[in-house]
Amino acid sequence: MNAMIPLKSEKDLEMLRKSGKILVRVLKKIQECVKPGISTAEINALAEKLILAENSVAAFKGYKGFPASICTSINEEIVHGIPSQRQLKEGDIISLDLGINYEGYFSDAAVTLPVGKANSQKKKLIEVTRKALSEGIKQARPENHLLDISYSIQNYVEKNGFSVVRQFVGHGIGHNLHEEPEIPNFGSPHQGPLLKGGMVLAIEPMVNMGTWESEILDNGWTAVTKDRLPSAHFEHTVAITEQGPEILTN
Repeated sequence: MNAMIPLKSEKDLEMLRKSGKILVRVLKKIQECVKPGISTAEINALAEKLILAENSVAAFKGYKGFPASICTSINEEIVHGIPSQRQLKEGDIISLDLGINYEGYFSDAAVTLPVGKANSQKKKLIEVTRKALSEGIKQARPENHLLDISYSIQNYVEKNGFSVVRQFVGHGIGHNLHEEPEIPNFGSPHQGPLLKGGMVLAIEPMVNMGTWESEILDNGWTAVTKDRLPSAHFEHTVAITEQGPEILTN
């Protein structure tokens, strides 16, 4: 199974660091414009402009037919929310998921943030999801197993009374947006392929306030929680090195 997980050279990692830095700059500027009254189409237009200014390409646009440069998922939307004229409202939460291609090197990251002031339950959901990602990243080191990452995410989320989405998973990344392996956010420890230095993973817990079950809306893209309770999503692109995990999108 390990044979299928591509290992990156030092040159690859150098380029992926550059790609990650660009992505962080873009995502930071986008986050600053999130406020009540802005439409997700406006957020998408800003993302496109910023990515172009960095001599990069939006990795999502046209990917399997996705129509936009950024995924904007609001409240009960888990992932793959399509930007539209819908305006953000005070108390919403929004997940921004962005991927870029810089000179053939892909990076991918996501963040969930409140629009104005969110209630305490939504705040807790965001905080637990953010922390679950860092718990998962801690396990991304040589000689651990892939599902050590998955288990630590699930364990942290469920301990805090929330549930992890099962229909969508993290992935390898580098020369392509999606590479081997798939990285579920649930599983038993000490299972799955051994992790090795040079692997690059997009680790991305998606966490629901209620049931883990999801369904896809009629647009064929947007995933929502089955019970329509809110969902949060955080993601980093992480290189596994002999010194431990290196977050390329920090």
